[in-house]
Amino acid sequence: MSYCAGKSLKGKNFKDMAETLKPDICVIGGGSGGLSVAAAAAAFGVPVVLVERHKMGGDCLNTGCVPSKALLAAAKRAELMRNAGPFGVIAQAVDVDFGKVRDHVQRVIAAIAPTDSAERFAGLGVRVIKGHAKFKDRRTVVVGDDVEIRARRFVIATGSTPTLPPIPGIDQGPYLTNETVFDLAERPDRLIIIGAGPIGLEMAQAFRRLGSAVTVLEAAVPLAKDDPECAAIVLDQLEREGVVIRSGVKVVRVKHASGSAAVTIEGSDGEETVEGTHLLVATGRKPTTDGLDLDAAGVKHDRSGIQVNKKLKTANRRVYAIGDVAAGQLQFTHAANYHAGLMIRNALFRLPVKVNNDVVPWVTYTEPELAQTGLTEAQARARKLKIRILRWPYHDNDRAQAERETHGHIKVITNRKGQIVGASIVGAQAGELIAMWTLAIARGLNIRDLTGIVLPYPTLSEIGKRAAIDYFTPSLTSPWVRRIIAWLRIFG
Repeated sequence: MSYCAGKSLKGKNFKDMAETLKPDICVIGGGSGGLSVAAAAAAFGVPVVLVERHKMGGDCLNTGCVPSKALLAAAKRAELMRNAGPFGVIAQAVDVDFGKVRDHVQRVIAAIAPTDSAERFAGLGVRVIKGHAKFKDRRTVVVGDDVEIRARRFVIATGSTPTLPPIPGIDQGPYLTNETVFDLAERPDRLIIIGAGPIGLEMAQAFRRLGSAVTVLEAAVPLAKDDPECAAIVLDQLEREGVVIRSGVKVVRVKHASGSAAVTIEGSDGEETVEGTHLLVATGRKPTTDGLDLDAAGVKHDRSGIQVNKKLKTANRRVYAIGDVAAGQLQFTHAANYHAGLMIRNALFRLPVKVNNDVVPWVTYTEPELAQTGLTEAQARARKLKIRILRWPYHDNDRAQAERETHGHIKVITNRKGQIVGASIVGAQAGELIAMWTLAIARGLNIRDLTGIVLPYPTLSEIGKRAAIDYFTPSLTSPWVRRIIAWLRIFG
């Protein structure tokens, strides 16, 4: 595979001796989205250069999805031992060795890392360059003083980083983010978390189950993007486990002292101070665009990220932006992978593509899990859709009873013709169960399509089928239906 590499021989300046690469595609950022683009393009025999300034695998592998789920898995084991009594299993007192928990998290990262490594991608035919990329002009990227890249297409996949809210004193002492919390050598005694989104609440439950006292502070509504009816079940469970959730409070200031953090909050009853040994900031993320010199490339951007159209193209037709760095897009690993697929189809095959966030699901991996795909009830009503709402509880499912996982339900949104437009699931394995409903929405299926499938018994997936069948319950009492049945019986 040729990159049309060469050396400039004009002049004696070192910069004039930089290596020049001319691939078809240059990917900036070695996270999930960037790696997906590079792997797919290389598989089609397209020359690809990938530039990564930090760790291959990006946030997901190193500081996000992978370590957080590994930590949650350890915490789940501790909770299972505490609650094994109803199954006839009497466990001894749970003893958490936090150092070994951290080792478990790091081993999981290490096990997955080779898949995202520079060596593997080099083997796939991708030229991997370590360094900081920035645009020199509309069609050229430079990496340090050593490499100049002139590609037919550029893909910016630099992801996002944690935001630090403008709270007086917060940066005057130690604080944790998702980029540092997994490096803790000792378990926090009293953990304060600012932010009650998915990251904040997942970490709250994990550390509480591992033995920390946890207080969560939220200025608005916890899990605000999810269906409030389903989110309430998650919040209730966390509070049952001892997580203190303070919503509707404003963090006024933070004072750091040796071994402690004092957070002053303002609520309806005035000001009060919450003290802890550790402070975790989980208030959102910002797109990573620093140092790219996007203006030189004619790429429009602002605080929300890089402006893209429905094809994920920027103001510079040679440049795409995918994943967290693209303004207005969902910030999930699987969303970045979805974007990568669209970009490949459009750039390599000239196929028409259009981002549709309605087909991108998301999951909060607490227990119970909270999964969403398509429209929530509030979103459907905001679009003025005439809808039907179907529900079915976990406690009416035989597998849920056997597993003692009876807390939760499914909520399905259809239009008046029965087309499925959204689904929310709160309960055990919700992240797995949402897949069927994501497919149904992506393919425009009608609810009756879900009533005819044969599912293995006993499984939790039957909960969804029962909700689908419930769509037709009103017709059972229809006088016309009963007259037709009576008429058929005469001839039967």
